[in-house]
Amino acid sequence: MCISRLQIEIWDLLAFMHINISMDPLPSEEVVSRQRAELPTPNSTHSYWHRDPSKKLLNHHTTKDLPSTADVVVIGSGLSGAFATRELVAGGRSVVMLEAREACWGATGRNGGHCQPNVWGNTEELARFELATFNLVKDLVTQHNVPCDWKVVGGIRAIYTEDVLEVAKQQIERLQKYPDLKDKAFLITDQAELATQHVPDAIGAILQPNAAKLWPYKLVAWILETLLNEHDAAVFNLQTNTPVINLERRETSWIAHTPHGTIKAREVLLTTNAYTSYLLPGLTDVILPVRGQVCALEPPQGAVQLPHSYVWTDASDQYLIHRGLDDTQVGALDRSLVLGGERFAVPEGEEGISRDDAINPVISRALHSSLSKAIKLLPGDEPEKEELCAAYEWTGIMGYSRDAHPFVGRVPASFLAESESESSAVEGLWISAAFTGHGMPVAPRCGIAVAQMMLGKEGGVGVPAAWVPSAERIARARLMELPRTVKDLIRSLPSVD
Repeated sequence: MCISRLQIEIWDLLAFMHINISMDPLPSEEVVSRQRAELPTPNSTHSYWHRDPSKKLLNHHTTKDLPSTADVVVIGSGLSGAFATRELVAGGRSVVMLEAREACWGATGRNGGHCQPNVWGNTEELARFELATFNLVKDLVTQHNVPCDWKVVGGIRAIYTEDVLEVAKQQIERLQKYPDLKDKAFLITDQAELATQHVPDAIGAILQPNAAKLWPYKLVAWILETLLNEHDAAVFNLQTNTPVINLERRETSWIAHTPHGTIKAREVLLTTNAYTSYLLPGLTDVILPVRGQVCALEPPQGAVQLPHSYVWTDASDQYLIHRGLDDTQVGALDRSLVLGGERFAVPEGEEGISRDDAINPVISRALHSSLSKAIKLLPGDEPEKEELCAAYEWTGIMGYSRDAHPFVGRVPASFLAESESESSAVEGLWISAAFTGHGMPVAPRCGIAVAQMMLGKEGGVGVPAAWVPSAERIARARLMELPRTVKDLIRSLPSVD
């Protein structure tokens, strides 16, 4: 019996006996609500991706004291914040980055480790944006030899129901109209080929060649370390464990209040994702914290090396990468199956939770047993092991947008608290957030795009019009609900008329 399974049984026993413990995986305050996000919890679950942290970045304070001024304050140090800061510094701005915990300790450092643009289920505009992001990251890693285990493996989306198969056929047919997209997604229905792709029980699968697995924390750590190595503190200053408690507009500047003092800047960029509504209360019911759970499962004895990354759907996506012996090894040899999802194993799907200091034992059970039903790990006719043990198990908080689109651009006054929103325009406050659990193929270029807006660059990356913040968009989004069923997901697909 693996330790994680034993822990779950102990939790269940204590719950049955009505015994309260300090590590209660289901705290009473974790109720589904539209309340404002909390600050990131100081004692988070231990992510698999944080087991080899950057010594330079841990508890990093470029200067002992918080600087009093900067051109730009960037709040958050994940993918979007790192890429935005890189662009801003290259454009001549001085940047102070404030991070509530350690660098890259939020969603980027807690995800499933795969980057797969959604081509088959996106409009052509969004598919092209995501493919461009994928190529941007691939080129960066290749050009600079970034040590983040980036490997293009192709992605399989397994299909297990006839309704999803039918819409998949329609969407693949739709892509044939676009010469640049038609070879970016293929439908597999041949049973022998499905077995070859390790999904023998699926009735179909979509293969997208542009999909990679990586160590996401190491990508961000490389960007931040490079900025620190190449620039002095007057150009780039990173202050970890420095949460922003409040933002205040004062004349033509912004004041960021932290436990270590205040800093004044002409502009502030929020790359705060799930935690955005803590600083922008006007987005409390528009960008929702949603807790995701991921585990690093130990493969069964004799397991083959899976050739692709995998996704399958039952309302929310389940997502899987298989780490190989040619990936970075830390300590004992590691071929972990990094699996996330199963949040709808519990009512309300962990929506409204902004704490990542606990795991949910019900979701743990679902994750530990889900691979045997979906993926063929063992060769030949050897029966799959019904339950796998987890060496690591952790949670992270995703920022879900009610209209399923990120918010990238200048912040309208309507996003602020009522006391701050009397004027129709707010100068100097920007946002790149709300990636709805799909940040890897989106957030890097969003960060670059918003930085270019701040720099006043013409003809830059740009973002789809649907992603630009506005009061009208907020009003529409408030009428929407997050998808919770397969039918909801089907309805969200592009029209094929």
